[in-house]
Amino acid sequence: MSTMTTYDAALLDEARRIGTSTLFEALGVQTSSVDPAIRPVWPGASVAGPAYPLECSPGDNLAIHIAMEKAPRGSILVVSAGGFVAGYWGEVLTVAAEAAGVAGLAIDGGVRDIAALAARRFPAFARGISMRGTIKASAPSVGQPISFAGTPVEAGDLVVADDDGVLIIPAARVQATLVKAQARADKEAGIMERLREGKTTLELLGLSQWRRA
Repeated sequence: MSTMTTYDAALLDEARRIGTSTLFEALGVQTSSVDPAIRPVWPGASVAGPAYPLECSPGDNLAIHIAMEKAPRGSILVVSAGGFVAGYWGEVLTVAAEAAGVAGLAIDGGVRDIAALAARRFPAFARGISMRGTIKASAPSVGQPISFAGTPVEAGDLVVADDDGVLIIPAARVQATLVKAQARADKEAGIMERLREGKTTLELLGLSQWRRA
C-alpha cells in the first residue's frame, strides 16, 4: 500500500467500534454520508478500511475484475455503477476477494448470491440485490477519484460501514475525526448512565424549557 494511505489495525477497530453515526457527527461533512439507500446486504455487516475507488459501466463489471488485481490488501472496493442494479458481485468475486485480501465492498449498484455472502461474513453494501448477471466489456476508471452516489471518494480515504450505512472520511481528516468521535462517544456514555439514574433527556440536553406545564 505504498502508494496510498495506510491505517493500522487498532485505528480500524476503533472506527468500527465507534460506528458510522458518531463518526459522521464528529466529521460534520454532510456529503461524507453516502446515500442511505446503499445498505448492508446482510444484518450486522461492518467494516473499516482504505477506499479503492472504481467505476463500472451499467451492467458491466470488468472494472471490478481489474481492481481485484490492483487493489492493495485491506482495501474496500468503492464501486460507482450509476445506481444500475444488476449482479455485479457474487460468490465467485467474494472468494476472489478473500484470497486477494480485499476487506469489503460498497457499490452503487447490485449484488447477488446473498446467502453465500452472509455465510462467508463478507461485508458488502449495495443499492439493491439482483440475480441478473453482467457483461465484461469496459472499465471507465480503476483507482481514480470518483463520485460515489454524490459522495467524493479518493484512494486511501477511510471507509467505515455498518448497519447505519456507509461513511467516507477524507484521509486528511481521519485522525481528528476519530478524536472528536471518541469524545462524543464518552459524553453519550455519561448521558446514558445518568438516564439510568433517573434523569430525563430534556434535562440532560438542556431542553427543560420545552417541558409542558
